[in-house]
Amino acid sequence: MIMLGSSSSHGGSAFSERVRPAGELAGRTNQSIYVVVEDPDAHCARATAAGAEVLMDIEDQDYGGRGYTCLDLEGNVWSFGSYDPWNSDA
Repeated sequence: MIMLGSSSSHGGSAFSERVRPAGELAGRTNQSIYVVVEDPDAHCARATAAGAEVLMDIEDQDYGGRGYTCLDLEGNVWSFGSYDPWNSDA
């Protein structure tokens, strides 16, 4: 399991001294998160309906799988797709 949280929720801690929301970094980020999802097309539709901004349209990838990249409402970059390097059937 991996848990992710808002970078603005730890005010005054050593953590908050090192982490900033993307909005405070001129929309830039220093990380990349890829989440494996079962149905990337449906996931993309739900994300955009909820207000996510698609940066890279959903498409089949040359390394396998299908996916897209978007910004969430806080400006964080996320990639979602069906490629799973641990699944030999992917």
